[in-house]
Amino acid sequence: MKKIIAFGASSSKTSINKQLATYAANQFQNTLIEVLDLNNYEMPIFSTDKEAHTGIPELAQDFYDKLGSADLIIISFAEHNGAYAAAFKNIFDWTSRINGKNFQGKPTLLLSTSPGPRGGSTVLEIAKGRFPFQGADVKGSFSLPSFYENFDVSNGIINDEFKKPFMELINSITL
Repeated sequence: MKKIIAFGASSSKTSINKQLATYAANQFQNTLIEVLDLNNYEMPIFSTDKEAHTGIPELAQDFYDKLGSADLIIISFAEHNGAYAAAFKNIFDWTSRINGKNFQGKPTLLLSTSPGPRGGSTVLEIAKGRFPFQGADVKGSFSLPSFYENFDVSNGIINDEFKKPFMELINSITL
């Protein structure tokens, strides 16, 4: 059985990006889905001084190993001031010290959403440009604007204008 690792790139306990990543993962049939919570990977703020003094945290290795176990990685990005959330960026920095290709050649689906009309599109563009250099085999991307108007916890994406291209993207990914 194929394994999907999904997570919202946010430390919010009520992360809308975690909801979107989970929804996306559940669109794939006959898969084992593991949804990660970034709060379980809280580490010291990355610095080369800390790395030299204490080494790479075990949690960074654990996160890296989770990515390595996936047949598909699904990430939905929260946008904080036009970039990655600090919690994600810190994990990203630590795991890149294990291997600069921290996504290990894995097929990756990049998503974003926000309460606003741009749907986290700025951070999504950053990830689309950066992640191939970090070893992600980016299979596609999707931004859902105005989360609370276009998503329902029970039904997922409820606006056909967005659901149709989202499902086309999901259906284009072969596991």
